[in-house]
Amino acid sequence: MSSIADPIAGSPVADAKAEVKAEAEAKVAAPAITLPATGERELRLDLFRGLALWLIFIDHLPTNLLTWLTIRNYGFSDATEIFIFISGYTAAFVYGRAMLEGGFVIATARILRRVWQIYVAHVFLFTIFLAEISYVATSFENPLYSEEMGIMDFLKQPDVTIVQALLLRFRPVNMDVLPLYIVLMLFLPLILWLMKWKPDVTLGLSVLLYALTWQFDLYLSAYPNGFWAFNPFAWQLLFVFGAWCALGGARRMSRILSSNITMWICIVYLVAAFFVTLTWYVPQLGHIMPKVIEQWMYPINKTDLDVLRFAHFLALAALTVRFLPRDWPGLKSPWLRPLILCGQHSLEIFCLGVFLAFAGHFVLAEVSGGAALHALISVCGILIMCGMAWIISWYKHSADKGASKKGAAGNADMAGGGA
Repeated sequence: MSSIADPIAGSPVADAKAEVKAEAEAKVAAPAITLPATGERELRLDLFRGLALWLIFIDHLPTNLLTWLTIRNYGFSDATEIFIFISGYTAAFVYGRAMLEGGFVIATARILRRVWQIYVAHVFLFTIFLAEISYVATSFENPLYSEEMGIMDFLKQPDVTIVQALLLRFRPVNMDVLPLYIVLMLFLPLILWLMKWKPDVTLGLSVLLYALTWQFDLYLSAYPNGFWAFNPFAWQLLFVFGAWCALGGARRMSRILSSNITMWICIVYLVAAFFVTLTWYVPQLGHIMPKVIEQWMYPINKTDLDVLRFAHFLALAALTVRFLPRDWPGLKSPWLRPLILCGQHSLEIFCLGVFLAFAGHFVLAEVSGGAALHALISVCGILIMCGMAWIISWYKHSADKGASKKGAAGNADMAGGGA
């Protein structure tokens, strides 16, 4: 029932009605996705993306002492999951903001420009990698290098193979991540548009595509035969999940992530995964695995992002978020600076890591030096990657200072739009 006091400004009833009206209008006007306020970079993302690049480089080398320090030996997932998730997160953060502020067309144009940059980097890396392998195989009269690195088909039919490489269907060994990222980035405008509409529905559609991939064996074929090492139909789930987390999903899950029940579930799963992987390297422990579980679990498929791999990554990510807060002082430590710099320039460092991995492989194959040489090559490769990251950072910082003096805008991709 209305009161004569209602029209009076400041009356409790008028205030209450105005509040309800404002809330209703805010709900209608609020976008489906929300983004953190512009400010400091999320250094945790840079840190772990840099760590993923180091781990990928070490895993691409022949087995050595440092190889046993990578996470693939202690669970189901490896550095690839870290790299793809963070790539989805940072890409959505950068280009999601562009879509909210400039619209779908502007954001799509920026995304396609970034896709072109990554594609050019992939073609450039492919060319240099082929030249490196061919030179070593010819100079040392050892065709096994060409066979081991998967370029025999290029040497037999270079004209056909180059076309297939440009179509992303032919790739030498260790060059599978960038083509996957290129395809995922091509679909980022659609992903962001759907996220703007309904984030949770978008994630649900991603899960559905993942399930259909397993049910109907969806895949992309590779040249000359076979299929992509990382199936985009399956790995899109990790990329979309990263985007969903960046656009408000992580905040909505904060209560679940802070729960002690969640923490103990993650710990138990990680410990169980560790003991399973232990049986791979210590055959004597094989008897502790019940046959029923073995038949259900194996093979743990990396190509199609096995559920066990995805769950292992989620457990690691949940514990990391819980015990490594955003304002952790260690992120400012000079000891972690090399990792963070590598993560901030991931496209360049990834390409360099592929090149260095084959160089290290060649040295280890030609020189018999034992564990000490293996460790030395691994450490030298990481130091070169850190040095290159520092040079790139110094150059971009100098360029940005020069641009700011002229009033030019900074490069938005520096916020995490890189590979």
